[in-house]
Amino acid sequence: MDFMSTVKGSLLEGFYPEGWDMARIDACCEKGVAREGFWNKEFNPVECKDIHEFDVLMGHEIALQIKKTREEGRKLAMILPVGPMGMYRWASYFITEWKLPCDHVYTFNMDEWSDADGNTLPNTNPASFEYSMKEAFFNKLGEYTIPEAQRNFATKDNLPTYEGKIKALKAEGAKLVLVYGIGRMCHIAFWEPQFATDYKSDEEWKQATHRIGAKLHPLTIEQNALTSFKSRTTLVPCRANTIGPGLFLQADYAIGGADGVLGRGMGWQGMSFLTTLHYGPDRHITSTYIPTLPGRLFYLSELAGPLTAECN
Repeated sequence: MDFMSTVKGSLLEGFYPEGWDMARIDACCEKGVAREGFWNKEFNPVECKDIHEFDVLMGHEIALQIKKTREEGRKLAMILPVGPMGMYRWASYFITEWKLPCDHVYTFNMDEWSDADGNTLPNTNPASFEYSMKEAFFNKLGEYTIPEAQRNFATKDNLPTYEGKIKALKAEGAKLVLVYGIGRMCHIAFWEPQFATDYKSDEEWKQATHRIGAKLHPLTIEQNALTSFKSRTTLVPCRANTIGPGLFLQADYAIGGADGVLGRGMGWQGMSFLTTLHYGPDRHITSTYIPTLPGRLFYLSELAGPLTAECN
């Protein structure tokens, strides 16, 4: 019995985004991390045996990009996520150990919870991404921190300015580095796959720089309930301000993380991770463009499969 034969007439009918080929996605889940011809020659998955190794290696990669650009005399623009998060502890550790000033760094947080009008949580609310970034990263850098005027957060007023700011920095020779996680629905930032039908072509989709008050997919809400709100779905906003492919596909280098393992054989990210690697670029599945960018994608070994049924 195949999955699609059980969907018709069920509550799942119409639930998954238009354009998803479920048989093709299922085939991706059997491929492990075998290299594909469409990958950028400088795109490499990096296996991590546990979350501790994952946090250290990903944090080192972020710090290393800051170090390299400083040594090159270049500015660095970084698009940053709030999830995964453990790497920021180690990025700040390496930066402070190296006594590395970050006054050449400009940060752009990729998204923020919002209402339908794009109004965001107060930055004093622990659930806000701005608060989380300060606590996890900026405040830990001490005297080496990124200047406040060079930090950008995805408010409804500031998010539309990202495109111009990044363009100006790149015109000055800045390197653009994307740091990202992969969502359950294969989003990058909160750029959900169902947005694809709002665009007439791949090229039009690729030019979209942001959305204000974007409506999130139910599985994105549930993913965040599990990972950030201790299962309390009622606390998870249903909308967010987010960057789009018009910004993240400009990256000169990308640092990714896939750590969606829950323990006791349970996980939420295996299918998303393997679909990202093997499906091939398709605007209906946002993260499938990631392997076309140079960079490293750090992942927990369990996510590579086998993805088979277990009772836990």
